[in-house]
Amino acid sequence: MTDSNKDVVVIIGKLVLISVIASALLAVTYVPTSEQLKKNYEEARTATLAELMPQAAEFEAVYGDEIINDEGDREILYYRAKDDSGNLIGYAFFRQHPGAQGLLEVAGGVDASFNEISGMSIMSHTETPGLGSKITEPAFKDQFKNVKVADLSLSKSGGAIDSITGATISSQAVVDALNAQVEVIQGAEA
Repeated sequence: MTDSNKDVVVIIGKLVLISVIASALLAVTYVPTSEQLKKNYEEARTATLAELMPQAAEFEAVYGDEIINDEGDREILYYRAKDDSGNLIGYAFFRQHPGAQGLLEVAGGVDASFNEISGMSIMSHTETPGLGSKITEPAFKDQFKNVKVADLSLSKSGGAIDSITGATISSQAVVDALNAQVEVIQGAEA
């Protein structure tokens, strides 16, 4: 074996060793990191529910039949929001819906009589920065506070929600997500 072949073998050996070490380090940090990310995600969802329906003392999950993970957890369709006395005051939910660039995850709340939206929050999105991403800004989000369900459409369609200039698809996606989930809950609770 020539010196240049030995050098190639040594370089390849070093690269393999570095790859094995890097893989081992990633494997060691993956489990605790993924657990922390899951915990942070759940805490964010809980905080959002409390923000959307501050008068609620508890949120009772309503489960569907679909199994969503290896632990056997079922999907949560929505939450029944209850006051300190256990009286139903409304419903809170998370809904994924297609936007202009990808899926949006919208959180919302509606009163128990399905007359008024208590608010809306965007949990995640992939909308265009500077345009569709404005769905997360207070100027857009605040329009949904205490809006009547009957008025939950864009103003160009006679509703109470002004769309974001240049981001009508993103604006419409938020409205559609809220309307669709309110219909689902109303049908399930009827």
